[in-house]
Amino acid sequence: MTAGLWQHWVLPGIWVTVQLTVYSAALAAAVAFGIGIARTHRSRLVRFLAAAYTEIFRGTSALVLMFWLFFVLPPLAGWQLVPMWAAVLALGLSYGAYGAEIVRGALNSVAPAQREAGIALSFTPWQRMRLVLLPQAVPEMVPPFCNLLIELLKGTALVSLLGVGDVSFAAYLVRLATQDSAQIYSITLVIYFVLAFGITRGMKALERRTKANLGLSTAPPGDGPRTTAKVRKPAVAGGTTARGDLR
Repeated sequence: MTAGLWQHWVLPGIWVTVQLTVYSAALAAAVAFGIGIARTHRSRLVRFLAAAYTEIFRGTSALVLMFWLFFVLPPLAGWQLVPMWAAVLALGLSYGAYGAEIVRGALNSVAPAQREAGIALSFTPWQRMRLVLLPQAVPEMVPPFCNLLIELLKGTALVSLLGVGDVSFAAYLVRLATQDSAQIYSITLVIYFVLAFGITRGMKALERRTKANLGLSTAPPGDGPRTTAKVRKPAVAGGTTARGDLR
């Protein structure tokens, strides 16, 4: 493969793939936390609507949804989405539905006594969610979110069917130009692996940090003495710290 093909097709394709992953992940995270928290709401109607969203978008193909947003929505809405944003919407909405179940499961894994302690401290529902539940649930969310983010990265290859110039589309063009499938697709596999490895390392660092903020051990078992980070004291409520009553 020549330097020109690498510079004009492959490198821009890598950048488009990174952009797609970041934008779709941001939308998916917003959807996941919004719908996931709604799945634990006290209102039965809110829980029903959140569950309906989850079931619909988990049960539909991201590729078909992408085509629907790009080809079907314009005649209905009267305006056209560019392929890039149709892909971001389809991926973000679809993977956000999977992420919502991660958030719901992590929130439900927090001990009921923690919720009761928040009520005893006269916390509002939002304060209980922000100060009690989410800080304990987020460390449990990070590993499955890491897997989901890697799946999202690989799912961005679907956008090549809309003509978006990601790394998969660039590989296709290079193959047509050089008639050498082995080299370009081997390079493409390595590119996806490097991007996925970077995501994995970043999420592991995030997991360590979230656990350290709770004072949990960050050393793996069998590695000798464990170290814990200093626990941050939450806001004082009624003269007693929430952390002191939630242990």
